[in-house]
Formats: sequence, C-alpha cells, structure tokens
Amino acid sequence: MSCLLCEKVRSLTPYQPITGSEPIRLDANESFFDLNRADFFPPQMQPLREKALSQVQEALSQTALNRYPDPACTAAAQAFAGRFGVDPAQVTAGNGSDELISLLCGCLLEAGGRLVTAEPDFSMYRFYGSLYGLKPLSWQKPPDLTIDPAALVDFCRAAQANALIFSNPCNPTSLTLSRDGVRFIVESLPQTLVVVDEAYMEFSVPESVLDLVGQYDNLIVLKTCSKALGLAGIRLGFAVAGPTLTQALRAAKSPYNVNALSQAVGSVVLQNGALCDYCAGALISSRVSLQRQLEALLCGRRQVEAIYPSQTNFVFLKTPAAEEWYAALRRRGIVIRQMGGYLRITAGSETENQALLQALEQVVQ
Repeated sequence: MSCLLCEKVRSLTPYQPITGSEPIRLDANESFFDLNRADFFPPQMQPLREKALSQVQEALSQTALNRYPDPACTAAAQAFAGRFGVDPAQVTAGNGSDELISLLCGCLLEAGGRLVTAEPDFSMYRFYGSLYGLKPLSWQKPPDLTIDPAALVDFCRAAQANALIFSNPCNPTSLTLSRDGVRFIVESLPQTLVVVDEAYMEFSVPESVLDLVGQYDNLIVLKTCSKALGLAGIRLGFAVAGPTLTQALRAAKSPYNVNALSQAVGSVVLQNGALCDYCAGALISSRVSLQRQLEALLCGRRQVEAIYPSQTNFVFLKTPAAEEWYAALRRRGIVIRQMGGYLRITAGSETENQALLQALEQVVQ
C-alpha cells in the first residue's frame, strides 16, 4: 500500500497530543471555565452563566440536524465581528484556526513557495507548510525569545519569502510583539503574505492589529474561540482579512466546513460579552498569580534558567530538568507540556494551580 502514497505523506508524523486520564490537565492552554459547570463560576456570575447556557440550549434545540449548516457561518461571523469591532465582510469562519492555517498553506500559496516561521512558534505552521509542499524556512529567535522586526524582515527578504506566519502573543514563548513592530513587518514586506495568529491576544496588552486588515492587502489575522472564550470543544476559528484574501479563503474552503452545532454555540457565546470579558479577566488573574508563585518557588534555583514574562494564559520556563519535572508531575496526576528544555504550564483554576505548586515543591531540588 505504501507504493500508492506520495513521499510527503509516507514520511509524515501525525500530531500527537497528550492523552491520558490524569485529573489535572495544564498542557493544552485550554480555559478552565466550562459553561456546563456552575461550580467553575462565582456567585455573582451565575446569572450571566445561566442566561448564556439557556440561550445555547435554545439555539441547539432549533438547529435542524437533517440540514447542512450555513456555509457562510453568518450568525457566528456577525457575532464575532460585533465583539471584535470588525466588518463581517472581512470574516471567514473555519473549523478551528487549524483548518484556516491549512487553507492558507494549501490554497493561497503555490507548492514550492517559501514559508517563513519565527522559531520557536506553533509547530502546526511548519506541519501544514510541509504537507502542502511548501519550503519551510525558520528564522531563529535570539536567546531572550523576542522578535526583532528588522531582523525578521531582512531574513524574509533574503529568503524571498512568499509568506510569513507567526503567533502574537507567541505560543509557546508567551511573549508579545508590539503593534508597531507587527505593522513595520507588514509594511516592509508588501509582496509577502503576513499571517498573524492572535489566538492569545485577549490575554495580552492591547497590541492587536485586527483593525488594520482593511489597510493592507497582504495581512491576515487569525482568531480562535478555543482560548479566552473557553470553546475548544466546538472547534471554531476566524480569519480576518481584506476583500481579495477573504474572497480567496471563502472560495477555497469546504462549503459546509463549520457544523451547525458549533455555529449555534459560538454565536451565543460571542454575543454574551460580559461573560466573555469576565472569563478572560479571570484567566489573566490566574496566570498572573501562577507566574508570581512559580517565580517565588523557582527563581534562584540552579535548575531554572528563565521564567518568561507571560502575556498569555500560560507560563513558559527554561530548565535542563524539563523532562524530569514533566515525568514527576505526571506521576502525581498533573500534565504540563514539555518542549525540549522548556516547560509550558497552562494557568488553571486556583485548586489546580495550588496542586501544581505543591507538587513542584516536592519535585524541584
């Protein structure tokens, strides 16, 4: 059977998320808020949660399961546009941001095109680039893991890049490039498609370039409902771009790429702005508290080389003991993410954070 497969698929390694039954999962940057769980919300937020949950249930009860979903994802796109202050005509919905990244690599770029990533960054950029026959080129960040806009632009020009994609704030470094820095990159590379993945921007200082998409023909901004909105389970993401790129994305995507249930849930949650704002703020507070306590526990330890100043819903740290700590925590029922000599720890609920810190006190020498 292998003789029937093209070379790029024969050598492809599937993405392997962590699986298991550990009770505390701090590895996937998910929100700890579950709309179905009243105990995750404080008393003052219960009326908003109950209102949103009732609206979700009503929307689902009116969903025609025997009919194909709205191909334009109209209601959800309009709700997204309303929340983030963009024109619905600029919005294309996808089955999570991953589908949109796949579309960008597979349909907007020619096979053999040069795709630049700023490493370390989200691994799926390179994965989809390779899958669709692009030539992935990596610009390596300096030891402090920041992005120097001028240096990145120089690299893209020398490489004659067809596209540049990076997350901002960055997954996994947790750092944010300024709005001015992003704008400099976009303006300096007018012939290069620049894709800015703002999956974590709700946790950052206000450095979004979402409002600039109409000004630049080469800019696409990606957003997701999986992080601040706590909807990882429904797989819903959006691409925001000018008319030419939007038309291309809508033409290239599958006709019914976002299922009706996801559209119904996403539309309701996006319209419940006060609830969304509370959850995003609580996630930020959890990250701030976790970072401070990790710094108090770990700073000064010879095994800890750096704890980076996070602008996301996770904390990123560098240690030669990463593999050892990861394994020791997992034996205690706590899963975090190991990336070589780095650890990425999602900010969880207060109970989860305290369990992690208590376990680390036992693990770290």
